[in-house]
Amino acid sequence: MNSSSDPAVLVGLESPDDAGVYQVSEEVALVQTVDFFTPIVDDPFSWGRIAAANALSDLYAMGAEPKTALNLISWPRTLGFELLGRVLDGAGQACEEAGVTIIGGHSIDDPEPKFGMAATGFVHPQRIVRKKGAVAGAELVLTKALGTGIISSGVKEGVTEAEHEAEAVRTMGRLNRAACDAMLVVSVLAATDVTGFGLIGHLSQMMGDDLSAELVLERIPVLPGAVELARRGVLPGGTVRNYEAGRAQVDASGVDEARRWLLFDAQTSGGLLMAVVPELLERLLAALESRGEQGAHIGTVRPRRDGTVVTVV
Repeated sequence: MNSSSDPAVLVGLESPDDAGVYQVSEEVALVQTVDFFTPIVDDPFSWGRIAAANALSDLYAMGAEPKTALNLISWPRTLGFELLGRVLDGAGQACEEAGVTIIGGHSIDDPEPKFGMAATGFVHPQRIVRKKGAVAGAELVLTKALGTGIISSGVKEGVTEAEHEAEAVRTMGRLNRAACDAMLVVSVLAATDVTGFGLIGHLSQMMGDDLSAELVLERIPVLPGAVELARRGVLPGGTVRNYEAGRAQVDASGVDEARRWLLFDAQTSGGLLMAVVPELLERLLAALESRGEQGAHIGTVRPRRDGTVVTVV
């Protein structure tokens, strides 16, 4: 049975979002997601933690409480299993912090190491936070700074400064749990997490055909060192593809080229991007701050007047 013919599927292939949602009772729906990737940092423990935080982020973006996870492992025998143990330790630490139980998984022998998780959580069917739902006049709030893709590429090329790498690793390894708690307290209109499609890509997905977004460049947080690396041409393939795919719908003519790349940078375990009614903006920012999150008010949703989806001023 596919999602379009099953009434219990609340979010599925016909309305893609950050995760799938399946209703099991009047008060409970399952939220399911999966994500995995190759190493983005040198330290295996950090990679495992980041991969777990990244997988759980899809659940947090929909307002769900993560409960269980399955490990997904592709591993070459030539690397040995001690390193794999460190990866699993990192993932386990993140899951323990999130209150998530790892109940199994699957592994294959693969020449290229990959790790991630399939994660399941619960949400009340009436409290699902969807990607679309923003309205004209809504304010946009972002948690976590941009630049993890560029910083990670710099790490691979050996040109990222150690303190900049450490800050990016800390950012990617931080759960979006507190941000999720804050947005549920305030009842945001819509939310998504900023990952592989970058800020512009994920923001564009939030906009309906009749909406656009106006972003204020100086309000958008960026990781230390990311702009300098972008200026030197340190750009991951995903970021370049995001730029090529989305630049025609973006008016960023007055933006410095290096900063423009950050808007399209493919993120790993990025922050939550939320739309909230203006009268609840300060309450949302305060709720984030009280939970240790630095929310940035980065822009406003506007009616769409032409083909431009995002304007950066």
